[in-house]
Amino acid sequence: MTSVLIVEDEQAIADLVEITLARLDCTCEQVHSGEEAADRIEADRYDLILLDVMLPGVDGFALMNYILPTGTPVIFLTARVEVADRVRGLSLGAYDYILKPFAPEELLARVDGVLRHTGRRGPHIRLWDVEIDPERRQVWRAGAPVDLHPREYDLLLLLVRNKNITLYRDTMLERVWGLDSETGPRALDINIHRLRKKLGWEQHIQTVHGVGYRLEAPL
Repeated sequence: MTSVLIVEDEQAIADLVEITLARLDCTCEQVHSGEEAADRIEADRYDLILLDVMLPGVDGFALMNYILPTGTPVIFLTARVEVADRVRGLSLGAYDYILKPFAPEELLARVDGVLRHTGRRGPHIRLWDVEIDPERRQVWRAGAPVDLHPREYDLLLLLVRNKNITLYRDTMLERVWGLDSETGPRALDINIHRLRKKLGWEQHIQTVHGVGYRLEAPL
């Protein structure tokens, strides 16, 4: 799922955007002021931010100072039609500038184009506050990068792709270390311990005594 933060003080417009983006399989979160947006940007990681300019408190242009360090693409969605405003928005680092009122089809096309251009339409995996990018072999927890050893990453992907299924130790060793490896169960246990600690998944990765491990996760 693609995560989108909608920063818009008019509830009706925010709801319309969210309904429209559901057609792109986007998960949306709404905030209605600049201060709320700054808090969410600091706490979470998003694939795209749709940003109004005229907001209570901190305006959209000022919010770009919070957003740019995260690398998150931004589309301005605003009623300010002056060329100078459009130039300013784009020069601040926004990918696009959509004027209100807009047609839903235009919004879909613009959003899809930015997501594809920035490589954010890929099949990211999200569980709790953890996000996994299988293509780049990158992991984030609460928006912060997680430094995983290659074996830890391979174990994570194996568990996530087989969530709620008990995996035998021998199977996990074979899938992660290979058929010809002489690595023993102790190495598996150490890597699982590290994975639990780094992701905060002490309660989610369950030990099935005498068998192996299981990731307890929502379907």
